[in-house]
Amino acid sequence: MNSWLRHHGFALGDAFRHLFKTPGNFLLNVLVVSIALALPFAGMTLLENVRPVSEQLAVEPEISIFMAMDTPRERATAIAPEIRRIAQEAKHPVKLEFIPREKALSTLKNKTGLDDAISTLGANPLPDAYVVKMTGFQNDGDAKKIKAIVEKLQAINGVEYVQMDSAWVERLAALLQVMRLILIFLATTLGVVVVAVVFNTIRLQVMTQREEIEVSRLVGATDSFICRPFYYTGALLGLIAGGVALIAVALALNPLNAAIADFARLYASEFRLAPLDLVPTLILLAASAFLGLLGALLSVQRHLARLH
Repeated sequence: MNSWLRHHGFALGDAFRHLFKTPGNFLLNVLVVSIALALPFAGMTLLENVRPVSEQLAVEPEISIFMAMDTPRERATAIAPEIRRIAQEAKHPVKLEFIPREKALSTLKNKTGLDDAISTLGANPLPDAYVVKMTGFQNDGDAKKIKAIVEKLQAINGVEYVQMDSAWVERLAALLQVMRLILIFLATTLGVVVVAVVFNTIRLQVMTQREEIEVSRLVGATDSFICRPFYYTGALLGLIAGGVALIAVALALNPLNAAIADFARLYASEFRLAPLDLVPTLILLAASAFLGLLGALLSVQRHLARLH
């Protein structure tokens, strides 16, 4: 165990030694890799901030049921138990309100101030309606259950049209899914860029240390011993670049939040973007180090074999 730790400690020290020999080149490579990592990191930060809005927002779907104009009032009021039975199939609290067409017309006049325009229509153009309010929904997955209820309500005799007012929740969920797919594509593409940059960096380092590698082999050094410092170099490059990318994204949140605050106030909200928590941050740093290690591994295996 002590021998294993000693070998890895030597390899890590050797990696730092070669990095400090050419700090300018190393910092330039860190900058390139961090720029490639910043975009997917920013996308993940955005998704992590928006996810609670779609998953933890209390959803209270409201279903509006409009009767056909020729449906008698007796028939319109008689279907209330049927509507309540269908709505309660979701096993959530239900509030059912019948809105006569006269009340709907009066409310429209009071709220819009279009008394004269509505009066010119003559007959009341609004139908009798029901409003079904369902509470206890905690996420967009629960809200999807309403679709089946809407279809059953639409099939009731005398019902002309059923409108579900929680469709925005499904649109938000669909938008987030598109964003996730775009983020996966960007992360994959830019991950390849990171591997390519590290691959080329390690290739140049192998070529620069060619004579040192040959001497090491002459004195009995194994390939594992020779390769280990290059692996650490690639992992350090990825790790440091990942840290720089995360810091850049965190700093960019301040001006973004200033702009978001003005927009959020229009909707009486205090939404703001927050940096990633500790666990996602550690996962991204580990992923960055792995990409650096992968690039170093591919480069060393390819170019070290040529030195035999």
